[in-house]
Amino acid sequence: MSIFKEKLGEEYLTVAETKEILQDIEAERAADEEREMRYELSRAIEHVNRFAVLDPEKAREFVDKLLDLEKVDEKTAYKIADLRPRDRDELRALYAQERYSLSGDELDEILNVVDQYA
Repeated sequence: MSIFKEKLGEEYLTVAETKEILQDIEAERAADEEREMRYELSRAIEHVNRFAVLDPEKAREFVDKLLDLEKVDEKTAYKIADLRPRDRDELRALYAQERYSLSGDELDEILNVVDQYA
């Protein structure tokens, strides 16, 4: 017997998009005085407030530009958009678990996109 409900779907979000969603939830909870905010929710709100730098539209545009590149899959594009690596070593760390490695030119191509949104 599982305590978890069935997983209906999965969708990647940037930290900026998550912040927008959590702000709506926070406002809804604040309007109802009897409803307390759970610890996990308050920690998630604190996290996105600290780390969301871009607005949701810019973050989505950033991910779309990364997805246009050949060696960037959806999951990695969202990681790059959230972490905004500054150099080749930080970017290589994101690709450490992949079955392939990127050449210097491919890394530079990705970092050029990151520089546009840094």
